[in-house]
Amino acid sequence: MMAYILLALAIVSEVIGSTMLKLSNGFSKILPTFGVIVGFGTAFYLLSLSLVKLPLGFAYALWSGLGTILIATVGVILFKEKINKNGFLGIGLLIAGIVLLNLTN
Repeated sequence: MMAYILLALAIVSEVIGSTMLKLSNGFSKILPTFGVIVGFGTAFYLLSLSLVKLPLGFAYALWSGLGTILIATVGVILFKEKINKNGFLGIGLLIAGIVLLNLTN
């Protein structure tokens, strides 16, 4: 159970790091740039801890898939980005893949 908590925290940290990457304006802003370093550093560290108990392919698929879905949501909410029907289809396919992976573990 702890491995899943670590993985969830890694996903949240990656989303924070990605959001800060957008806000850093090409690393020209100090505070968001620091947020990128801390966010991604924390994400990779927590992912590595979760890999002690979870299979690599499974954990990475969850980390990247859920991270993609969450960061797309952040883009829509914070940055007013648009998602078209292909984007929604892609998100649906990611969710289907994540569900299928969970059924096999």
